[in-house]
Amino acid sequence: MINAVGREIPEEVLKATGKEPFKGVYAYDNYEYTKAAPTVRTLNDPTRSKLVENIHDALVKCGIKDGMVLSFHHHFREGDYVVNMVMEEVHKMGIKDITICASSLGKAHDPIVPYIEDGTITGIQSSGVRGKIGEAISTGRLKNLAIMRSHGGRVRAIESGEVHIDIAFIGAPTCDEYGNMRANGGKSDCGVLSYAMVDAQYADKVVAVTDCLVPFPNIPASISMVDVDYVCVVDEIGNPAKIATGAAKPTTDVRKIMMADYCTKFVVNTPYFKEGFSYQTGVGGASIASTISLGKIMEERGIHMGLGLGGITTPMCELLAKGLVNKLVDTQDFDQGAIESIKTNPNHFEISASEYANPFNKGAYVNKLDFVILASLEVDVNFNCNVVVGSDGMITGAQGGHPDTAAGAKCTIVIAPLLQGRIPAICTNVTTVTTPGESVDVVITDYGIAINPRRQDLIECMKDVDLPFCTIEELRDKAYAMVGTPDPVQFDDRVVGVIEARDGTIIDVVRKIKDYEFTSDVQ
Repeated sequence: MINAVGREIPEEVLKATGKEPFKGVYAYDNYEYTKAAPTVRTLNDPTRSKLVENIHDALVKCGIKDGMVLSFHHHFREGDYVVNMVMEEVHKMGIKDITICASSLGKAHDPIVPYIEDGTITGIQSSGVRGKIGEAISTGRLKNLAIMRSHGGRVRAIESGEVHIDIAFIGAPTCDEYGNMRANGGKSDCGVLSYAMVDAQYADKVVAVTDCLVPFPNIPASISMVDVDYVCVVDEIGNPAKIATGAAKPTTDVRKIMMADYCTKFVVNTPYFKEGFSYQTGVGGASIASTISLGKIMEERGIHMGLGLGGITTPMCELLAKGLVNKLVDTQDFDQGAIESIKTNPNHFEISASEYANPFNKGAYVNKLDFVILASLEVDVNFNCNVVVGSDGMITGAQGGHPDTAAGAKCTIVIAPLLQGRIPAICTNVTTVTTPGESVDVVITDYGIAINPRRQDLIECMKDVDLPFCTIEELRDKAYAMVGTPDPVQFDDRVVGVIEARDGTIIDVVRKIKDYEFTSDVQ
């Protein structure tokens, strides 16, 4: 069946998942449903302790058994230890057929790949995956379909009951003996616990895992004791120094800085750039650089940002500290500067992922965005973006809030170099669609800027602006002229993953890479 972005979704996948093909960004506006509810065991006896000896004890008390769904959050990014320590114990206990429902998985979790191969883990649901886990899925090692959801889509799936979590493990930088969790104050600060809030509310059992037990009450709590069954103290839950790794770093790349300057010039010439505008960037180097250059113009013109949203980096916090931003609303901290800011600045706020981006609530913050600045692995001539599957067919990224913010913002800008190495980033068809072109307004490259023809209003207001405008087809042709038309990736017929749109429909599928030699050796 052909969906709204022209992708063929196999009938057997629709039957296996019970899903419908993607129908458009706003097809489910005004949709009604009844929220799910967890199984709750009351605690009235004031003498009964929630403290457990170790992860093994927590698993036993939670009734771990084959076929369960375990959830995790990724606020520690590449410094996370919780997933590995829990799954190592699950494996030792001989438990099989576990589905991991994580807000995201990365290279830090490479050690769980052998558990995929031996059947301990048979399902993965995540915003995305990197490293050996992505390789294992792409080469057909995972028994069941991997399901990739945006941050808003994950919350929707849990709140609607589509995903039922049996046990949630939440890494808490500080926690008291009754389960009040905070995202800072210990040796493993991570700033916020936004992605884990829905897990705490909807999982049947909730285990707080901490390396800093503090006196009761640990308030104001990011996650309250009323949702917590057990508290487990371990040596370390993560390494905060590894939060700012990979994409989450400023850039010194001249090409990326040039694209950031293009982006800033575009932003300030739109009607949305005015006192009190709202803004979010991704964590790519060019996106972070665009925040820095925009801040200089804001200062020069005396224009203030009313709201800074989303995953937060130091440059946004510096604008807040200067008084150029009124409020930062935060779902993830990408570096130490952001973690410190939310501790000390009273105008820096933690919100839940549902408040941030859930398409099935009564109104999320993403709907109030004027601008969002995003990156992409690939963009095609229909403005569709791919942020999950590399041009080699390997799962190597995450949707994150990409589709959520693109759908909500008045002006969605994607920054991508014309070439990623020797591979065209602007192409005829992306390898996999993760964000539909319907919600992408502008593509900025180092060789030119293309405005989506749907946005004639933006084309009109840029008529006299001195920027290198061209069509998206012209950008594609420039890329192909430089390195040639790329050969299509060779896939098997087998579908190994599903890319869900934020509303739960299927926007694309991921197929097994053909003739790829996989090794699970973890360095």
